[in-house]
Amino acid sequence: MPFTIDGIAVTGLEGDTLLSAILAIRPDLGALAPDPRRRAGFCLIGACQDCWVRLADGGRVQACTTPLVAGLAVLLEDDGERW
Repeated sequence: MPFTIDGIAVTGLEGDTLLSAILAIRPDLGALAPDPRRRAGFCLIGACQDCWVRLADGGRVQACTTPLVAGLAVLLEDDGERW
């Protein structure tokens, strides 16, 4: 299932969560300003709040509870935006 991470075309498996699809491609979810620590999800049920990611359309989702859908555009690299 095609989607993008920071404008780079990648693919995930049908039925994946966004978190599992991202972590199958790269080792982490990046960092959220102002915290420079890299994140990789933790609880996998939406409770810890560690897996929030930005979408190119301006939205934000928890990657561990968001199903992967074709065409999703995810932004992981820090652009200095504070949440």
